[in-house]
Amino acid sequence: MALNPRTTHREFFGAPGAAAVMVLTVAVVFVWYFSCSASAGCQLPLTAAQWARIAAGAADYRAYVSPRAVAYYALWWLWLALLYFAIPAPRAQGVVLRNGQRLHYPINGLPSLLVTTAVAALAYAVRGAGPFLWIADHYFQLAVASLLFSTAQAAAVYAYSFRRRPARDPVLLALAGNSGNVLYDFFIGRELNPRVGALDLKFFNELRPGIMGWMLLNTSFALAQRARFGAVTNSMWLAIVPQLAYCIDTLVFERCVLTTMDITTDGFGWMLSFGDLTWVPAMYSLQARYLSFTPVRHSAPAAALIAALAVCSFLVFRLSNSEKNAFRTNPNSPAVRHLRYITTESGSRLLVSGWWGLARHVNYAGDWFYGLAQCLATGFATPMTYFFSVYFLVLLLHRNHRDETKCREKYKKDWARYCEAVPYMFIPYVI
Repeated sequence: MALNPRTTHREFFGAPGAAAVMVLTVAVVFVWYFSCSASAGCQLPLTAAQWARIAAGAADYRAYVSPRAVAYYALWWLWLALLYFAIPAPRAQGVVLRNGQRLHYPINGLPSLLVTTAVAALAYAVRGAGPFLWIADHYFQLAVASLLFSTAQAAAVYAYSFRRRPARDPVLLALAGNSGNVLYDFFIGRELNPRVGALDLKFFNELRPGIMGWMLLNTSFALAQRARFGAVTNSMWLAIVPQLAYCIDTLVFERCVLTTMDITTDGFGWMLSFGDLTWVPAMYSLQARYLSFTPVRHSAPAAALIAALAVCSFLVFRLSNSEKNAFRTNPNSPAVRHLRYITTESGSRLLVSGWWGLARHVNYAGDWFYGLAQCLATGFATPMTYFFSVYFLVLLLHRNHRDETKCREKYKKDWARYCEAVPYMFIPYVI
């Protein structure tokens, strides 16, 4: 088999689907900003006047393409890239690649966050809330700056994938990104692990500029709410505390990302570049942005129920993922050696007890309900703040389909045995 075979199966129905996804996702960022703000309200369906305002706002690019915001965003990315190199860190090995190599990655995302948080705290001590209020007020200009940056990065990485390498060590392409169609390969990602020197672009972008940018936006929106209304409401805390905890959790378990499909399988193209740098911070901070201009105050029982849903769903997500990671790392560990499993013909072991005996993707269920709790924090005045739950459901169902397809092809009849032993996909006795 050739190291870089031509891609035959194309996700998203090929180039037309890729183009549609690019247009649709960018349009969602624009529509949700122009139709959900302090001046526009936040209601669906949109009126003709709102659509006209969106069209006018989108056409007036001078109102949201800010050189200052672009410069600040570039400095933000460069600052985190500097910490990637500057902070001493243990190095983790990735999975074995098709060419037999294993890449090494510095696991210093959490220290990078701590240093960045210390700098932000110092800025607050010296200058007060001013810099953070500027971020909240210029949220959309920063989102557009990230869009321009992520698109330029994707174009640069696509062009970089054609560089000359020795015949004995060619550029390793993603199996899904070598179709020969420029638009599709640009979107899906042509090179598997593009690196500029020691900077692994896919790994760096996955958890740092976007995840930490999301945290910074949430903090800024909370300060903006306090500046407008004199206090931070319980709804704001219910929205941002779980999100901050989620972000910190991803950085604490940073090395676990090395076995995810994003790192092991997908190329690094516009889809991941835009998703990491623009989509995550711009759309995932929607709840905090809404609450910054529409304060919601929950009763104590309602707040307790939302908090309980967040805590319970987070525990399902974290404990199930930790159990799987512990079993993969050392199945003879006292913590997991009691678990039952099926041994496949390929030698892999599939858990059929513990968390993974409840459902084949029980972690996805925990992840989704955790996001739903954050949406519930915004109340029920508008469906627009529930976009995250709807989008995340589609994302998880698509990821589940890819997982099931890959496992069915890899394990064949053993996968049928596994599905018989663990019949539920997400929630035991439900689905």
